[in-house]
Amino acid sequence: MRKYYFYFQKTAKTILALGAESDGNFCFFMQDKIYFSESFGDLLEEKNWQKYQKAVLKFLLKNKIKPDIILTDMHPLYLTSIFGEALSEKYKANHIQVQHHIAHIFSAAGDKFVGNATHAMPDIFYGIAMDGTGYGQNGKVWGGEIFEIKTGKTRNIKRIGCLENQILIGGDLAVKEPARMLLSILANFFPKDKIYNLTKKYYAKNEFELLYNQLKQNFNCLEASSTGRILDAVSILLNFCGNERRYKHEPIALLEANSTKPYPNIKPKIETKKDIKILNTTVLFEYLIENLHKDKKRLAATAQLYIAEGLRKIINKNISTTFIAGGVANNKIISAYLISQGAYASKTIPRGDAGLSFGQIIYYLFLISR
Repeated sequence: MRKYYFYFQKTAKTILALGAESDGNFCFFMQDKIYFSESFGDLLEEKNWQKYQKAVLKFLLKNKIKPDIILTDMHPLYLTSIFGEALSEKYKANHIQVQHHIAHIFSAAGDKFVGNATHAMPDIFYGIAMDGTGYGQNGKVWGGEIFEIKTGKTRNIKRIGCLENQILIGGDLAVKEPARMLLSILANFFPKDKIYNLTKKYYAKNEFELLYNQLKQNFNCLEASSTGRILDAVSILLNFCGNERRYKHEPIALLEANSTKPYPNIKPKIETKKDIKILNTTVLFEYLIENLHKDKKRLAATAQLYIAEGLRKIINKNISTTFIAGGVANNKIISAYLISQGAYASKTIPRGDAGLSFGQIIYYLFLISR
């Protein structure tokens, strides 16, 4: 395990953080040091899950550790959440759930400040979390979130912005079939026949009718502010991916790989609802449809830059104390723009879920234990 020395936080507690599920790892904090495990890959694969559990238990046994605090994701059905609850009962430890995207932000903040004896974490900073899907504090699916975080005398985390909610038809099936996401977005502004013409290469007429009716009846449909799902829909609209995700992040990877120079003539549309600023993504697809006759590689870059510029516009101030994190923070177009504006992205800790347990530890030390 990698070891990180934590110069500026003192606590006698021993803390085990179990991370997420899609790219599992774990962290342990003890005596001002953070121990960071390898990535075990997708824990929904049984062999990875078994290896992960054995590694956690072996680490605790080998070091004769009884954790005082066990941190898991907020999602109640994650394997790691269930495992953490069982361990907390076994060790009589305090089980604390940490929201997925907040952990991502603290992972990036920790990447900059842990082990740095000359810099202290600011009392107020901002976080931009961009990924596929995560369990939100309001019970909806998150994945494109902006937070204002206070870690000083007044400790508080406020969600101040997000991407527009779009509909996942069939929930997780919309992750496996990007055309489901495209269909639901097009339904915001297109009549049924035109939506069918754009998606008939992926669905027979009867399949399309079922999906369209499912959307209109809101049956097994989830709202999501996910950056990853928006980019999936762009990728399939521009014909860079098919309607079957063959590997993790495939549609987004193909979108990025086929991007060139963006067009300059679309500006982010920001709306405000209940004190939360929302980046409108429907207008992006209206623009793409109107310009499908143009260079699709330029349109690909335009769409990604629209997301980056919109997220930056929501903060609308100096972003030198802003951290970007989540799997989409690995996207070079989006991350390069935000970094050029002053934001920080992890250089050592993984930006995606393999760095989440680290973020859970940092969150606890700065928001709970101080």
